Amino acid sequence: MPEWSEQTQQRLKNLEALVEAGFEPFPYRFDKTHDAAQIRAAHEGAQPQQEWPEEHVRVAGRLMTLREMGKVIFAHLQDGSGRIQLYFSKGDTERFELLKKLDVGDIVGVEGHVFTTKTGEITVKVKHWTPLVKALHPLPDKWHGIKDVEVRYRQRYLDLIQNPEVREVFKTRTQIVRLIRRFFEERGFLEVEGPTLHEVAGGTEARPFKTYHNALGHEFNLRIALELHLKRLLVGGFEKVFEIGRNYRNEGISPKHNPEFTMLEAYWAYADYHDMSQLVEELVYSVVMAVKGSPRVRYGQHEIDFSRPFARVDFVGSLKEKAGLDFDPTDLSRLREWADTHHPELRKVPDYGLLDKLFGIYVEPTLINPTFVMDVPLAISPLVKKHRQRPGLTERTDLFVAGFEIAPIYSELNDAIEQRERFMRQLEQRAAGDEEIPEPDEDFLLALEYGMPPAGGMGFGIDRFTMVLTDQHSIRDVLLFPLLKPRKAGPVEAETLPAEVE
Repeated sequence: MPEWSEQTQQRLKNLEALVEAGFEPFPYRFDKTHDAAQIRAAHEGAQPQQEWPEEHVRVAGRLMTLREMGKVIFAHLQDGSGRIQLYFSKGDTERFELLKKLDVGDIVGVEGHVFTTKTGEITVKVKHWTPLVKALHPLPDKWHGIKDVEVRYRQRYLDLIQNPEVREVFKTRTQIVRLIRRFFEERGFLEVEGPTLHEVAGGTEARPFKTYHNALGHEFNLRIALELHLKRLLVGGFEKVFEIGRNYRNEGISPKHNPEFTMLEAYWAYADYHDMSQLVEELVYSVVMAVKGSPRVRYGQHEIDFSRPFARVDFVGSLKEKAGLDFDPTDLSRLREWADTHHPELRKVPDYGLLDKLFGIYVEPTLINPTFVMDVPLAISPLVKKHRQRPGLTERTDLFVAGFEIAPIYSELNDAIEQRERFMRQLEQRAAGDEEIPEPDEDFLLALEYGMPPAGGMGFGIDRFTMVLTDQHSIRDVLLFPLLKPRKAGPVEAETLPAEVE
């Protein structure tokens, strides 16, 4: 047994007393008739000191407050829908004295009828009650606003108990995913599921997590992108497919990055990046309107306007303007000379990576309203068709919102010979030490050799989009269980927690 704190030892004694009084320590079920929100909604606008003795309700949830006042006890019960006040009285509530063995944090079931107090608060006057689960540890006091936010992520269950606004963030996330799924289904896209264990991790540039399959005696990678298996389905004859799934990238952690994250990818045969850009614009606008009821969304100090049409800027032109370049930045040798002078911190970045890094420095922070960045250079787009009119560029556009990328969109490369040549050039970069460059996926190349129709494709960051619509500024705040460095688990002691943000 662990070394229990004095508070936990007292709670165990209270549990023992309840069991000795005849209560079952861990009942199997409780018949609820209402939740807190239903009771409040049914009596909204009621006058003070009204009572409905014929209206019996049975609710269950966690005790968030307990306040004894002589022969009466007030409490607040919290369930999945919100809070409702409870009223226990020595004259009306059975086993009134045993209520002193309940603790804040316990889960209980109660039965009674509804009334309003002198102040008009909708309340359940409790006749019968039963303990359902004894909380062995006290809930942390002053949980809201503590500066050790890592504790919130490690013990998300406490965060959800104490902070209703956190629960609302994750309810909104679920709503967003549901709306996205409905959007694609209504347009004839088929939802599919690809494998998460890949022999070759491809579809983007990232270092994969590796694992080993004992029965097959083979090493596999956790997928870094959904792309290559979805494209195989285009080869197989599906014309509109999408997947919402987890990706895993063995990279650092930042406010915009978590090694495990959720992506949407969709592919549309016989379409191009213009068609897919239009589709993405419709998707984003429709979800924003359904979630927020307005095209204007507050995100930190910005009010983002999702009104259509979204702005469009040119990658090369915007980089030249913002960085003050007097040459074409796709000339990588000149760009290297310029970067070595103006950004010596980027000297270890390969030439082909400079475009992306410099765009992130000079342009991305200015893209607050939804903006399509058009015609991304070929040097950073290995799976995209060359631009049909602009040499050195591709038919790729990236949607940015609030200063970060939400959705890359492509006219997909379906020339098997050119794709192999690009993979071989990438192998040279890998041999030079770039561990994020994937190995060529020979099976994918074989699939292309059988013929993939022209297609538009897109990726869409569910987590980042949720950040914008819920006004959260770290990806950890929209992931229920973000990845953290392991450490020994233990109860949060209320008195040891910092009370304020520094």
